[in-house]
Amino acid sequence: MKNKSLITALALVLVFLGLSAQAQTAAIKIGYTNVDYILSQLPEAKQIETQLKEYEAQLGNQLQAKMQEFETKYRDFSEKAETMVPEVRADKQQELQNMQQQIQQFQQTAQGSLQKKQQELLEPTYKKIQNSIDKVAEANGYTHVFTSDAAGFPVLLYAREEDNISNLVLKDLGVTPPASN
Repeated sequence: MKNKSLITALALVLVFLGLSAQAQTAAIKIGYTNVDYILSQLPEAKQIETQLKEYEAQLGNQLQAKMQEFETKYRDFSEKAETMVPEVRADKQQELQNMQQQIQQFQQTAQGSLQKKQQELLEPTYKKIQNSIDKVAEANGYTHVFTSDAAGFPVLLYAREEDNISNLVLKDLGVTPPASN
């Protein structure tokens, strides 16, 4: 994901350099926004967060149940291991090892499932934000709009605050931006 963001940032720089060469013939107006900031201000962000927490709790409960079952069987095995015949003891050990592997596999699957759920829940909101960015950019004569942040890395090294269209996008989405500090 970080490599993809880095490649995107480099591509944006190359596009910008190419465009600056053409700047003499065409008027270029560049703006920027922060999609994460916009998302955090939307009412549906809280709903999405709640749904994700509920889903994460469901997965956590399932994992906890599997771990409790393992602990119960392990305790039972530990108490009775010395009295078991070697073949039964080996079978129980194998069963416990299989359970541990299943728990680890569930943890990995659950993490992927949680990420998929997050993407599924956020996709419509990101489309809504993108549509609003397009609308605001066109209405205000911006020829290009960049993100001020990509996966935690700043893309813009210098930008004027008046070219930040985040609050215009929020207004277009029907959200009153918070007061500036």
